[in-house]
Amino acid sequence: MSVTIDDVKYMANLARLQLSEDEAASLVRDMNDILGYMELLEQVDTSDIPPLEHVSDTGAGFRPDKAHPPLDHEEALKNAPDADSDYFRVPRVID
Repeated sequence: MSVTIDDVKYMANLARLQLSEDEAASLVRDMNDILGYMELLEQVDTSDIPPLEHVSDTGAGFRPDKAHPPLDHEEALKNAPDADSDYFRVPRVID
């Protein structure tokens, strides 16, 4: 399977993207490289490897889930650029 320029233009249209001819040609090359790599991975024998729930089965990087007391108002608002006594103050974004 390979990706053509028409495939890229069709996908760009679905995604509402405007691509130049150079960008489309670059995406054709990139997508075909990805598909070539996937074909290479399909050749790897994985029949004796059990499926994983997670990429890392060691649990490294996970911390125990412990409850901590919440921050008080003063501590939570201390680094706010603008705040009143109880709330963060942010610029209005909706008219």
